[in-house]
Amino acid sequence: MTEQQTMEIKMQEDDLYLEEVYTDRRVGTIQRLTPVTTSGEPDTSRPVRFLGQAQLLTPGGALPLNFEIDATSLQEAIAGFGPAAEVALEDTMKRIEEMRREAASSLIVPGSAGGMPGGGVPGGGLPGGGIQMP
Repeated sequence: MTEQQTMEIKMQEDDLYLEEVYTDRRVGTIQRLTPVTTSGEPDTSRPVRFLGQAQLLTPGGALPLNFEIDATSLQEAIAGFGPAAEVALEDTMKRIEEMRREAASSLIVPGSAGGMPGGGVPGGGLPGGGIQMP
C-alpha cells in the first residue's frame, strides 16, 4: 500500500458507548448503548440508544436482523422490539428483492454480448453467459 492508501484505525473518542446486552434467550437481544466520556463516566449530553438483534429462520439459513429501537428506557425498548423487528424484516426483504432484480438484469444471454464470438464476457470469463458481478 502507498502512503495515501494506508488506513488509520482509531477509536472515535467523542463517540464512545457502554454496551449492555439483554436477552430473553428465545426471540433476540436488545443492546443498550449508554454514551460515555473517555474516562468512562456517563455523557449526559448524548441520548442512550437501543439496538435490537434477531434471526429469521429461512429455507436458505438464518437471516440476521439488526435494527434501532426508538425508546428512552429498557421497558420502552422491550415493547418496541417487535414492531422495529417487523420494519427491519420488511426493509431486508425489499433489499433482497432489489438484489434479485439487479442480478436478473445482469444476466448475459449467449450471443448477445456486443457481437462477441460465443457471447463471452468482455475482459474474460466463461463464454456463453453467466451472472455479471459488479
